[in-house]
Amino acid sequence: MKIFFSFLILFFFATPGFSCTNILVTKGASQTGSVIVAHENDDEVGDNRIVYVPAKHHRKGAQKPVFRHTSAYPRFVGNSRGPQYNTDEPKTKPIGYVDQVEHTFAYFDANYGVCNEHQLSFGEATTAAYVYTEPSNERILDSGELSRLALERCIKAKEAVLLMGAMAEKYGYYGWGEVLLIGDTEEGWVFEICSPPSKKGAIWVAKKVPDGEVFVNGNEFRIREIKTDDPDILYSSNLFQIAKEEKWIKEGEMLDWLKAVSPGEYNHPYYALRRIWSLQSRISPSLKLSPWVEDGYTKAYPFSIKPDKKLSVSDVFALYRDHYEGTEFDMTKGLSSGPFGSPNRYVSDYDLSYNQPDKNVSLPLKGAWERPISVFYAGYVHVCEARKELPDAIGGICWIGLDAPYTNCFMPVYVGVNDIPVDIQIGNPNVFDEKGAWWPFNFVANWANLKFSYMKEDIIKVQSRLENEELQNQAKVEAEALALYKNNPLEAKNYLTDYCDQNVKKVLKEWWALSKFLIVKYNDGYINTPKMATPVGYPQEWLDEVGYDKGPAAYTKPK
Repeated sequence: MKIFFSFLILFFFATPGFSCTNILVTKGASQTGSVIVAHENDDEVGDNRIVYVPAKHHRKGAQKPVFRHTSAYPRFVGNSRGPQYNTDEPKTKPIGYVDQVEHTFAYFDANYGVCNEHQLSFGEATTAAYVYTEPSNERILDSGELSRLALERCIKAKEAVLLMGAMAEKYGYYGWGEVLLIGDTEEGWVFEICSPPSKKGAIWVAKKVPDGEVFVNGNEFRIREIKTDDPDILYSSNLFQIAKEEKWIKEGEMLDWLKAVSPGEYNHPYYALRRIWSLQSRISPSLKLSPWVEDGYTKAYPFSIKPDKKLSVSDVFALYRDHYEGTEFDMTKGLSSGPFGSPNRYVSDYDLSYNQPDKNVSLPLKGAWERPISVFYAGYVHVCEARKELPDAIGGICWIGLDAPYTNCFMPVYVGVNDIPVDIQIGNPNVFDEKGAWWPFNFVANWANLKFSYMKEDIIKVQSRLENEELQNQAKVEAEALALYKNNPLEAKNYLTDYCDQNVKKVLKEWWALSKFLIVKYNDGYINTPKMATPVGYPQEWLDEVGYDKGPAAYTKPK
């Protein structure tokens, strides 16, 4: 039996926060031998803080409260996570409790768990599923709480998969389909979960990404056939019983997870698959992948691919800064990009399929925009590196970028810090505040829309300089931290905390300065440097398209 909730249509079409892009680079595919897990959280109207949750001790037999997922600001208020969540606003009420453990690890928290002090890291994406469920007494865990449970209790990725699977089966899962990427210093796994067509538990599958390969995801389940004898595939204890009851398996065939539990692509055709095509094509051009496929169940794009060249962390930054430039889908070209090549396509009530995970809800498709990787409503991006040759405190780095990747600047925060820089942990998207780290990046991104083809050059110049400085400083910073760590690990943590804090302050100062520079330089549509009011007008091609030649150039009525 398949359960459909068409009454949720308006909620999902109006909420951009369910669409994300994720990348997992195994150690054999990265230049430094690190495992990289990256996540773009596309929900700028929500809570874009990244908050530090310290390690804690708990009394034996304690219960841990769990809370309903929301990305709206504030996502949580209370004292059971990090201190920055314990504000004067009304406290969030738990929807249930799970057994607590005596010691929990420190971790970085956002709309989903990010990474912990032992270099375990996560990415997340919502997917279409046949069954949607609301939280209840029998379903109290979603992908956000599952990722937090894993980060506070686990060190290894496979350990996290098994814990999340067991907890979801025991306490029940709610929501749409979800994909979680999990990486440690050695390997990476893909965990996919949804609600079963019953009132209890969860069904899930997980697959290890082969070493030397890269996995990418854009809001679609990516695991297909479940080979029961494959040690690199795990699944819920009830999966095959339910599959038999629901007749998901045909005689002599393996279970196809995607086809069994999902109507295929999320939102509209190519909403997810175009991103997968672009990422895989850029990582491995030699595959010569086609951007056109038969349907959302295509097998044209492999689960994971071997890169033509090993990837650096800056290569991953670049992968996120994509609007399909240089392809037939280039969003900086054509009349829809305006006179100055803006890649942003805003949505309204004519986009009736917008972020609607359940394609079985009948919706007329009058049209659709391409969905880029760097999307204007991105709230934050994090790129986590895990490196086994260094102590966890130094080996793990979370590169944090706020707002859209194309126009932001990634800032490193080591997992061994005593606290995340406070500017990253504060900020309300509903109230403009120069103290929060998200606002300067959001302001620059929005201002750039006025003259994108011009302003992007100024933005990229500052972005590249700052990120290159951070990357160049990395070896020196880590050598100093390692020397301190050998004598006193606490001194190393203090040093890294101070470095990250000072670097964030520097980047934010420069970004506010950039915003003021852009306001002056492009005021009133002119170019105001090196001299004021230099007119540049519009590109001739655009003038021709919009009918400039039909304007009042003579007293006679145009024919």
